[in-house]
Amino acid sequence: MKDYFEYRKKNDSTDEEILEAVERACDFMEQAYEAGFYPKLSITRDWSEHNPDITGEFAKPRVYRWYLTRELKKLIKLGAHIKVYRSREAIPLNEPQLLDFLDEDEMDFTMKKLFLFRPERIDISLDRLEHYTGTRAEDFQRYILYTNYDMHVEVFKNKYPDCVQPSRDGVQMPAYHHKLNDNLGISLVNIGVGPSNAKTCTDHIAVLRPDAMIMVGHCGGLRNHQEIGDFVLASGYMRADNVLDDDMPLSVPIIPNYTLNIFLKQILEKHEMNYRIGTVYTTANRNWEFSKKRSVNEIHVSRSIAIDMESATVATNGFRYRIPNATLLCVSDKPLHGKPKLSGAAQTFYQNSKEKHLEMVIEAIELSKSQNPQGLPNSSIRASNEPLMGGSHL
Repeated sequence: MKDYFEYRKKNDSTDEEILEAVERACDFMEQAYEAGFYPKLSITRDWSEHNPDITGEFAKPRVYRWYLTRELKKLIKLGAHIKVYRSREAIPLNEPQLLDFLDEDEMDFTMKKLFLFRPERIDISLDRLEHYTGTRAEDFQRYILYTNYDMHVEVFKNKYPDCVQPSRDGVQMPAYHHKLNDNLGISLVNIGVGPSNAKTCTDHIAVLRPDAMIMVGHCGGLRNHQEIGDFVLASGYMRADNVLDDDMPLSVPIIPNYTLNIFLKQILEKHEMNYRIGTVYTTANRNWEFSKKRSVNEIHVSRSIAIDMESATVATNGFRYRIPNATLLCVSDKPLHGKPKLSGAAQTFYQNSKEKHLEMVIEAIELSKSQNPQGLPNSSIRASNEPLMGGSHL
């Protein structure tokens, strides 16, 4: 194969010519990886005064080709010069030195999203993603839903009977994919209970560069004027899950994507649902009631309106890896008001809430796709020294 491929738009370049160039660039990347090398992408942006040249290496580019295609098309149309060539030999996943390239303590989280992950990280994350979910990494779609209930899986499978399902039983976090062309469909992952699973799954899904992640779960309602079956739309999070404290300081504010929240709010009001917007308290302690005094004090100080075990974790990793995210929960119990989650009442609640809950989130995603076909605006999760794609500077 040729040692490199490069392209710069001419004044008379058509959209078809640009698309052909992008396809050839992606083909080259895939061929380089299949030949045992990490492909390297070099982009020169003449419009960028302070950061004109950006480069990065990749692994398994076939898996997220939709993302590479979209981003390269945008860059070329703006006048960027792209060059793809073979880089170093790919490191086998069973090679001890691979670990030297996975340490994120020195990771520059202000890098462009396109180059956020090293190829070794991409390689091992996609392998682990298949292990945990029982599905191929390339089956994942642009829009990711997280749940920890089989009932949401049942609703998803009923709605999309042809969805891709795990290839084997007993996987830790089974995934289900409603596949559309250009990866425009929806993936649902049952991450199970707790922040550790939420971190593990989002760590690996992040390398796919999804357009959105939404937590679809249940919560304990913490306010007197909430009823079981009401919804909670998170506007912020109290991070008592602790699993990402070493990676993201607690002093950093974590908030959901504003645009996603607008879409979710519109759908809630369209269906005339009772809901509240506020802080979600995420804990790693399923039996937090056993330390009631301390926990309730934190709840009161944070003015939280709901408690769960995954939402802040998903949101924090979304912020960390610059993925638009949101949380829509349904109140399943009111532990501070004499309505704990007891088996009989819980089962009745689940049957009454499961279909509407998932349907509304999917409806919000469809609204987002129609209004933001190139992905959600991400200015709120860019670094302060990262220039905009169009050349403006903060």
